[in-house]
Amino acid sequence: MTVIDNDVDESRRSQLPQLLGDGLFVTDGGLETELIFHDGLDLPAFAAFPLLENAPGRARLRRYYEGFLDIARAHRAGFVMETPTWRANPDWAVELGYSTERLDAVNRAAVDLAEEVRSAAAVDGLTAVVSGCIGPRGDGYDPGEAMTAEEAQRYHSAQIETLATTSADQVTAITMTNVAEAIGVVRAASAAGIASAVSFTVETDGRLPTGQALQQAIEQVDAETDAAAAYFMVNCAHPTHFGGALEAGGAWLARVVGVRVNSSVRSHAELDAATELDEGNPDELAAGLAELRVHLPAVTVLGGCCGTDARHVAAIVSAWRAN
Repeated sequence: MTVIDNDVDESRRSQLPQLLGDGLFVTDGGLETELIFHDGLDLPAFAAFPLLENAPGRARLRRYYEGFLDIARAHRAGFVMETPTWRANPDWAVELGYSTERLDAVNRAAVDLAEEVRSAAAVDGLTAVVSGCIGPRGDGYDPGEAMTAEEAQRYHSAQIETLATTSADQVTAITMTNVAEAIGVVRAASAAGIASAVSFTVETDGRLPTGQALQQAIEQVDAETDAAAAYFMVNCAHPTHFGGALEAGGAWLARVVGVRVNSSVRSHAELDAATELDEGNPDELAAGLAELRVHLPAVTVLGGCCGTDARHVAAIVSAWRAN
């Protein structure tokens, strides 16, 4: 098991401005769904990171992030720049024909792009955080044959160690379906010396795809990592899916700092089988999430996930601030 230095971990956390609690941070939306359904791009393995390797692709990514940075500008909010590396881990890289060296290079290129966005934010006096995005080893909707925590630590350490040697402020594990993989990510980040956040996805019943309750998942990760994660998030779910899981309250909610919602009320299975994008209604989505603010006192990071774009995130931020 990784030995975690709590003093070092506390220092890492204190450097993350979204944890200070006195400001709102905007993050992006459904990158891959926007590129596929709005732009008509072919993204094998649902991977956006190959776009970093050519000028038109980088330009498109830059425009994508600028749309969300504009929302931060409008609200004088911070910005969490999540790199387009959700699929940039070893198994997916092999499927896409990437060598270890090429994968390392593209993760670094993602941070270079993020620094361009950070510089643009700084011009307007906005605080931007660069987060290296870590995706699941398997499907983002299905835990499949889950790894042990030790296997997950070994598996994700390659990408995390690369990101830890860049200017990234943190790594964020997005769309985690099971606790063991989340624990492995947190341990790998601690060993590499970089702050980490974990974002769980839930089904329509508010539970992880493994059937575990969200509260139990967060508490278990904290218990088995000495609370080394900087914070937790929920993503790839509609507010109606996880609202009920928040109602009982509890100290664990202080660990939930970010939410990235889906536009659709459909289940993961229904979304996986869909051939058309379900964009939902941005205003209704925003209102539904804003109603949950009373249960989410620590949330400072707001964004979208599958099916959302800048319209949805703009509505979410406006409704949250007005509530």
